[in-house]
Amino acid sequence: MAYNISTMFAIYFVLWWVVLFVTLPFGVRSQHEDGEGAPGTDPGAPIMARMGGKLIWTTIISAVIFAIAMWAYYQGFFNIERLAKLMGTPF
Repeated sequence: MAYNISTMFAIYFVLWWVVLFVTLPFGVRSQHEDGEGAPGTDPGAPIMARMGGKLIWTTIISAVIFAIAMWAYYQGFFNIERLAKLMGTPF
């Protein structure tokens, strides 16, 4: 059973969001950690979030994970019979 393009896009879209939430905390420094900040702002607010770089890294990491998963699927590692056997459930 082959994926059609809309299914592959949906899988990549969900994977991209999961990887984004994993990469968000990297490299973030709060106002409290740097000892600076505007009066009246939360001390935990980030100084520079660097979202552009995080979006690029998220796209690259998601593409690599997606490519590996598609390769494994087309090699037969992700077929339903094999997964059912690994989980010990009858198919």
